[in-house]
Amino acid sequence: MLHRLSRALAFFACALALTACGAGTKEPAQAPAASTGPAGAGSFPITVDAANGAVALMRRPVRIVSLSPTATETLFAIGAGGQVIAVDDQSNYPKGAPHTKLSGYQPNIEAIAGYRPDLVVAGFDPGGLVRGLEKVHIPVLLQPAARNLADAYAQVGQLAEATGRRAGALKLVTVMRARIAQLVASVPHRHFTVFHELGPDLYSATSKTFIGSIYKLLGLRNIADNAGAKVQDYPKLSAEYVVSANPDLIVLSDTKCCGQTPQTVAKRPGWNRIDAVRKGDVLAVDDDIASRWGPRTVDFVQQVVAALKRIAGT
Repeated sequence: MLHRLSRALAFFACALALTACGAGTKEPAQAPAASTGPAGAGSFPITVDAANGAVALMRRPVRIVSLSPTATETLFAIGAGGQVIAVDDQSNYPKGAPHTKLSGYQPNIEAIAGYRPDLVVAGFDPGGLVRGLEKVHIPVLLQPAARNLADAYAQVGQLAEATGRRAGALKLVTVMRARIAQLVASVPHRHFTVFHELGPDLYSATSKTFIGSIYKLLGLRNIADNAGAKVQDYPKLSAEYVVSANPDLIVLSDTKCCGQTPQTVAKRPGWNRIDAVRKGDVLAVDDDIASRWGPRTVDFVQQVVAALKRIAGT
């Protein structure tokens, strides 16, 4: 009989609740999704509830193709790296991942099927990817962008169930929660404002996005939230708006893609009037880490918290 994925298995919920309570974080307490099977490697057949519905796996997959950089990082972090045979062209971490020319944005179903996968993990469903793979009897686990840490942890749980790596997932999420809780507790109690830059064209991200939820968790006020009456999740801001908002912290997540640095920002017309620029509080981060919602989210939080402490002089 197939085990159906439940929303919160006791061992995940208990361990994560203890971590959250012990550290005093305000982080959401939802746990990763997990099945009703034993707490070890998992048993098969199993059905995992994903964004594309119920995904039935008759046996533990050993030929996984990941078309999602976040999922790739998570699979390796929970100990399922040995089950991954191919990753997409954007999955550049960890270095040992089997990098290919496969695309998660413009997927070629024939090319993917050529790897004879027993599971494909994707972050999008462009061009009917899911339907196309299902027609050739390849199960697909769809994991769209997380909205917050609770979503991210739930996706870890899905991958754990799908790969039989529940113990590794429990360890990963417990460590992530504990470290993030410690970092949140160390944030100076100030009402700092932040501008998150996705590109030099000044696209940003509101608190409704995953990265925005991290800033909210840290007590920051996101200037993108007030960019208009019906602001989109990823609004394009004007230079005049950013200058007038005068953020305390500017985070550049366009360093690799677009070569942006604190120095290039300082040369922008009028930006020398922004407190973050004048005081040297422009934080350049790795584009990949800032755009994903996997294990390295902890690294991003640590960088932002360190910047906030510098601003506060603590």
